[in-house]
Amino acid sequence: MNLHAVLTEVIPTLASLIEGIGVLIILYGCIKSLYLFFKDKLNLSNNQPKLELAKALAFSLEFKLAAEILKTVIIQTIDEFIVLSAIVILRVVLTVVIHWEIKSTNSEVGE
Repeated sequence: MNLHAVLTEVIPTLASLIEGIGVLIILYGCIKSLYLFFKDKLNLSNNQPKLELAKALAFSLEFKLAAEILKTVIIQTIDEFIVLSAIVILRVVLTVVIHWEIKSTNSEVGE
């Protein structure tokens, strides 16, 4: 059995596990943000719940992106490459936007 065959068997499971970690991080971030939001008596002007959720989303996107990078090893057709490239580009754009949101929220809190 050659290396490519082994990777073809292992990577989908490994990528799914890494993506699952990303989902758990999102779930944790949502629960923590909701807790902070309710703890502050539904105060929409408090940026802390928003900031916590944005941090969790950014962190989870890093895991999702790692899983997509692993999947590049087993690409066999140009169609798979195009779809994977689009997913990676979207996730990178989302990560940049979320990091920008975190930075702007942090500067508002600092003022």
